Amino acid sequence: MRASTTVTIGVGATAAVLVAALVQGAGDDPVSTALSLTVPSQYKSLIEDAGHTCSEVTPNLLAALLTQESGFKPKAQSQVGAEGIAQFMPSTWQAHGIDGNGDGKRDVWDPADAIPSAAAYLCGIAKDVKDVPGDKQSNMLAAYNAGSGAVRKYGGIPPYKETQNYVKSIQALAQQPSGGKTATTTQAETAISVAKDMIGTPYSWGGGNASGPSTGTCCSPKGRSGTDISGFDCSGLTLYAYAKAGISLPRTAAEQYAASEPVKPGDVHPGDLVFYGSSLTSIHHVGISIGGGWMIDAPRPGTQVRYDPIDVMTDLIAVARPTSHGNKEI
Repeated sequence: MRASTTVTIGVGATAAVLVAALVQGAGDDPVSTALSLTVPSQYKSLIEDAGHTCSEVTPNLLAALLTQESGFKPKAQSQVGAEGIAQFMPSTWQAHGIDGNGDGKRDVWDPADAIPSAAAYLCGIAKDVKDVPGDKQSNMLAAYNAGSGAVRKYGGIPPYKETQNYVKSIQALAQQPSGGKTATTTQAETAISVAKDMIGTPYSWGGGNASGPSTGTCCSPKGRSGTDISGFDCSGLTLYAYAKAGISLPRTAAEQYAASEPVKPGDVHPGDLVFYGSSLTSIHHVGISIGGGWMIDAPRPGTQVRYDPIDVMTDLIAVARPTSHGNKEI
């Protein structure tokens, strides 16, 4: 649909609201065919209906895509011009938008039009890339993000980091089983305590797992390697902290957002994960909120696990609470 859009819902005004709240508040068959993800009630029937448009699209997949695209915000607009709850570029909407509610208008800002349009567009893309090798649903999602031409050119998911994260994040969210529970206060307190114990541990690109600090991989965007450093990167630290609290998180920051439940600014609690990026599809950093406008994080190569103010970076995009799906609670 478009490449590298930057949704304004997470930066600027919304980021300021999140910062203020934090300071004050101290697949062959990869997804279910029934909607089990939590979505805003006013969109549930739209998603359930549109999620059966074709075999490659399911209600969970559609809900996950809308979560990633706009966070269910019908007036979201990106810096490159993508519009509405499904983030259609104007030219794409002109060609593929449908009158979903039968009122005689095709309105990109109306979820009753945009949600069924997104499903229909996904199905059309699935046909465009049906002969491309690899997982059909992954290729469909990659084409929604980067365009069918790019998927055909590269014979599958293009080598674009945003697109790769986009596909992984949506599928991780869509595959979450129903009945998940967000972290309890005790689990959040445990995760914070574990993270505090790691203060001073070196940053290692790709370092850290459920067992603790580990040597990392090569290489960061600036060429820094973690292969000879035992420590944590940002998501390695959060993964470890919550593993000790009985909750298993995926490895990357983008995947951890997809595996967590977004929290409204007024509901932020210590232990919630704080995410940074220019959009929900390009999250690059995560920390653990400890209240009072501070977090514990592993910032970047050459640093150590430490306390940082929430506004240490300007691209705060979201806060989310880790979700347990059958994991041990302590």
